[in-house]
Amino acid sequence: MIAPVRKEVLVEASVERCFEVFTAGIDRWWPREHHIGKSPLVREVLEPRLGGRWYGVSADGEECDVGKVLVWEPPRRLVLAWQITKDWQYHPDFVTEIEVLFTAEGPRRTRVELEHRNLERYGDAAPAFKKQIDAPGGWGRILESFARTAAG
Repeated sequence: MIAPVRKEVLVEASVERCFEVFTAGIDRWWPREHHIGKSPLVREVLEPRLGGRWYGVSADGEECDVGKVLVWEPPRRLVLAWQITKDWQYHPDFVTEIEVLFTAEGPRRTRVELEHRNLERYGDAAPAFKKQIDAPGGWGRILESFARTAAG
């Protein structure tokens, strides 16, 4: 078993705003370089509902799937399927999970906790993949980008 990657950030915004910015507002904060398409990312989309698609739209018009919404419990909890393989390609039958919890620490402060789990599904590549997503440019940087947008 490979331990999940866990990150958290305190955001100076209400829990409702954090959930909305994280989901429906993902295009405002998702780093453009975190994309698997062949041409530059122009839009990141997370359909805000149970079963909603998570995908990027490339400059050439291609839609690159990332995953889908597995659990939709606004404004407290979200679970996403991450269907990106060790080769950084989408595969519909491959799933790891990203759980995001939004906990109010006051009327305008929210603790956002992210856990990327089931990394053992990467097999022998799991330790190297975990190292990539746990590195400074991985989930930590992505959450910081989200926090700046949500607080703004």
